[in-house]
Amino acid sequence: MDIPPIVCDMSAARDTPGQRLAEYGRLFGRALTARERTAGGVRFRFRAADGPAADGLEEWVRDLAAREKACCAFFSFEVTASDGEVVWDLTVPADDMAEAILEEFFLLPETAAAGPDEPLRRLEDRGLRFA
Repeated sequence: MDIPPIVCDMSAARDTPGQRLAEYGRLFGRALTARERTAGGVRFRFRAADGPAADGLEEWVRDLAAREKACCAFFSFEVTASDGEVVWDLTVPADDMAEAILEEFFLLPETAAAGPDEPLRRLEDRGLRFA
């Protein structure tokens, strides 16, 4: 099986890497309830607060996953929703670089809280190239 290149090509994205990471920070701050490592990757669990913020959580997660897939083709994403919970599963191929990037995604709830510069630096230190 061919592995897509382990790069992040945001040249056609409507946001910058810094803006994307800031969005992760907002999403995690508002709705993340749990995260865990799975046999093949990482799982984020989200639950919207009651009220207007509850509307749109699933769409927000699906949109972010689609934008991430568009720039980082090596990721596989599955978003499911039931009983007010949205679950986002992330997996990567068996590749050292891809697995290192997946680990950085697992750490995003902490690193994104420090602002977008920290996760960008960490991803670049791991060798992820942004185009």
